[in-house]
Amino acid sequence: MTAALRMTSVDADLGGRPVLRGVDLSLHAGEFAALLGPNGAGKTTLIRAALGLIPLRAGGITCTGAGYVPQRHEFSWDFPASVQDAVLSGLVRRIGLFRRPAVAHWRAVWDALDQVHLADLRKRPVGELSGGQRQRVLVARALVLQPSVLLLDEPFTGLDMPAQETLTALFTAIARDRAVLMATHDLAAAAYTCDRLILLNRSVVAAGPFADLRDPEIWMRTFEVGPASHLLKSLSLAGV
Repeated sequence: MTAALRMTSVDADLGGRPVLRGVDLSLHAGEFAALLGPNGAGKTTLIRAALGLIPLRAGGITCTGAGYVPQRHEFSWDFPASVQDAVLSGLVRRIGLFRRPAVAHWRAVWDALDQVHLADLRKRPVGELSGGQRQRVLVARALVLQPSVLLLDEPFTGLDMPAQETLTALFTAIARDRAVLMATHDLAAAAYTCDRLILLNRSVVAAGPFADLRDPEIWMRTFEVGPASHLLKSLSLAGV
């Protein structure tokens, strides 16, 4: 099976500082994978490299089409736009800056809104939405491109538990026919909801289902913590 995203021996720098070294990973349709690691581990850099936004120092990346969901604070929610206009903005490069969208473009917008269960709010100003609804708008904005892999950068930040659970169910459904890679700090939720975990600290320390990553040493190396860390306790790994 062709991978939706494949990285081979990827090295990448940021501001002249080495961030990623020797990264190998692949994602296939039907996978919901979590990218886990401490601050500064290179999670956001890896996502930006996958999008072609960062030049590689070495290695290669192949991607059959990516959609990117940024953190909510990166979008201007006070801009006077409707939900459907915000989603349509994901097609600007495809449509052209000064061209009017065609019927096919609007159909793609409405289909994306259906997928995130916001079709009934398509004409509502984005500034009136809740935090969870805003996050779903960003997901629809990425899905409108019909990507083979969806890249999520900390999608749960600042959201309450009901909104997080709604989004988790949404991401699981989206991953049925495409690959989903989610960078997150919510280790426990990722461990018990994602098909595969990718532990990153500048390079991939380990990857696999949580059931195969029960060795505390793997997590201690990734997060640079000791055996008494609350991190291990939160994952029920302390004393294993």
